[in-house]
Amino acid sequence: NAYKLLGVDRLANLEKIKQAYRTLAKKLHPDVNSGNKEASDHFKRITAAYNLLADQKKEPSYPHRTFFKG
Repeated sequence: NAYKLLGVDRLANLEKIKQAYRTLAKKLHPDVNSGNKEASDHFKRITAAYNLLADQKKEPSYPHRTFFKG
């Protein structure tokens, strides 16, 4: 669950998600934890979770209306 990985509520807005990601990224970044494969793997997972949630928050999944000129 992407929300659980980032430690945020399902109703969190994009700013809260971004803040949680940045906090975790600072702790788990490979440059900070060189040689720690577990931290590197966790960093990859939180980055993927952030990207997934940020995309959904930027563009909610609802039907898009396309208008065509006839």
